[in-house]
Amino acid sequence: MKDSNFLKEKNARSLWHPMTHPADSLANPPTIVTGAQGVRITDVDGHEVVDGVGGLWNVNLGFSCQPIKDAIAAQLDQLPYYSTFRGTTNDKVIELSEMLRDFFAPDGLTRAFYTSGGSDSVETALRLARQFHKIRGEQGRTKFLSLKKGYHGTHMGGASVNGNANFRTQYEPLLPGCFHIPAPYTYRNPFNVTDPEKLAQLCLQSLEDEIAFQGAGTIAAFIMEPVLGAGGVIPPHESFMPGAREICTKHGILLIADEVITAFGRTGGWSGSRYWSVKPDFTCTAKAITNGYFPFGAVMIADHVVETFEKDTTNKAAIGHGYTYSGHPVGAAAAIACLEETLRLKVNENAAARGAELFAGLQKIGAANDIVGDVRGGHGLMCAMELVSDAATKAPIDKQTVNTIQEVTYQNGAMIRVSGPNIILSPPLVLTTEDVQTILTALEAGFAAV
Repeated sequence: MKDSNFLKEKNARSLWHPMTHPADSLANPPTIVTGAQGVRITDVDGHEVVDGVGGLWNVNLGFSCQPIKDAIAAQLDQLPYYSTFRGTTNDKVIELSEMLRDFFAPDGLTRAFYTSGGSDSVETALRLARQFHKIRGEQGRTKFLSLKKGYHGTHMGGASVNGNANFRTQYEPLLPGCFHIPAPYTYRNPFNVTDPEKLAQLCLQSLEDEIAFQGAGTIAAFIMEPVLGAGGVIPPHESFMPGAREICTKHGILLIADEVITAFGRTGGWSGSRYWSVKPDFTCTAKAITNGYFPFGAVMIADHVVETFEKDTTNKAAIGHGYTYSGHPVGAAAAIACLEETLRLKVNENAAARGAELFAGLQKIGAANDIVGDVRGGHGLMCAMELVSDAATKAPIDKQTVNTIQEVTYQNGAMIRVSGPNIILSPPLVLTTEDVQTILTALEAGFAAV
């Protein structure tokens, strides 16, 4: 490895980083991670911290999952690549498909379409949703509805249904026919309602109103995250997703569950949809499907959608979509090993237990610091703190303050993620109680610094 001075000097000269201004990496050099073990990462200066971000919501099993590493190495020796386009496939992707069929059976999902990641999965679900209606002779169903504050990746389709202007404005015009309704965001919402159940009903009424305005026969699908992640960890009331399912079914609209973050135990349930007792028509997955060790994703498809496609005799169901790396054998091998370990370790149970500890600790920190406007969590290992400069007006905190908290927290032993005024925590699902305490102690030091 090159020495630390070389790496620090050359980083911003030779690459641009996602989700930031190119000049920011020049003025504020990023942390250079050079090693990882368990739930801890080590930077180029040898500083070791607990990774409170879990890579990027994806390293559920930590950085030392040997079965996945072994599976990747063995598959590279056996078959490093082959296409799954028409006429060919590979043994590992068939084996994985059967495992995913069993895993998602309680959600009513029995077919997989493979992708290279979360944005790919969202794009795939949007396309297949439109195609589903065309097969059925409803060519007019082309529009998509989604939630403000929702995040659905960075492809043109995903950016179009995203509910955050940061991911849209500089790339417009985007896909036409995409419309957004208010999110069940208790801390900030246009109704000024603080009761989660009442807010859920108002948001569902907004969904009904938008469907009536657009015309149900023009809408292909409604896409949502079971718990909004990148938007600031916004959990809806338990009535919201079942209510959305009921409305979609009534109007012949498909429900796409974006579970790129929430699948495979993150919420304390095996899937976010299952957590709310909902069966979607499509589920988008990626991230934790290989523990972040290989770029891979899958769209899981409901029985009735499968039947519509497979019984078509007009060739409208021919899928003119796919990726070079769809069903990549190395990715499939990694996913098989990852799913086996995920189930063996029952990480959903640990996510629920450790998540409760983390949420309780964050609430204590929030109560002790006036700049904490809201603490969100209680649904597995997904937590956030929203910082404000004025509690009464809820004015967002200045960037320098939240950056200082992040830097001091890191110096004291924990990596956290900052997104606007939010501190987001999504640590590995194999976290221990001691690891939770390390994160909380480091955060306390961060807040003390400001």
